[in-house]
Amino acid sequence: MDVTSNGRTISMGKAIAYFALSLVINSAGNVLTLVTSAKIHPSFLGAAYWSAAEANLGTAFHWNLFWAFLVMGFLTAVLNAILIHHWDWKRIAGNMVFMVPFSALIQVFEDFFTGKYPGLFAGLPEARSMGMVILYIGLNFLGVAFIAVAISIYQRVNLVLHPADDLMQILRFRYFKGNAAKAMWASYIPPTIMAIIAVIITHTFVNFGLGTVFAFLAQGGITGIADKTIFPKLKHQAVDVGKIDD
Repeated sequence: MDVTSNGRTISMGKAIAYFALSLVINSAGNVLTLVTSAKIHPSFLGAAYWSAAEANLGTAFHWNLFWAFLVMGFLTAVLNAILIHHWDWKRIAGNMVFMVPFSALIQVFEDFFTGKYPGLFAGLPEARSMGMVILYIGLNFLGVAFIAVAISIYQRVNLVLHPADDLMQILRFRYFKGNAAKAMWASYIPPTIMAIIAVIITHTFVNFGLGTVFAFLAQGGITGIADKTIFPKLKHQAVDVGKIDD
């Protein structure tokens, strides 16, 4: 059985516009979780699940966020090829097309939120009061919600995908009968392995905490809700998760 939709129901112009919007939302959400986590001492908040793992691995190998996200994106794209049982150069290229601007935007938003563009924004200050801590918890959870909404949008557009979200989509429609929450949980296995490797190397465990738990429990569910409430007329386009034996 070939699990593929009937094709595309929106124009390429609309697809690109949706994709660009979702890319910005996703990048901002990822960095918001990382920065708010770093501004609370002692750190207990944590980042979104993939972001936390990639940031830890970047620290272990002395990579900045651009390279950490790019390298792990490529490795995840290889895993996706294994799961759909064939190497699709077009799909891999699409994953990498996604990763380059996404990784660049991650770096831009990190610089913005940490105050490297003082003419625009002085950066998020350290949380030195209970009110600031509560605010950052809310911003962290908002960042997770941004990521979930962005995933919903660009998975439905299905123009090019982040390898991690391509992984979730493969799991969702090939193995979990469309259930977004179950697929999201299964897709967390690779970043868990990344985090374990980073801990073995560095003997430290950062960017994991309350926000990471929230992301683990809620991100897939929020994505499923966003499918129905954010741009509800936008349906999944040209879903292809490879052939499944009957």
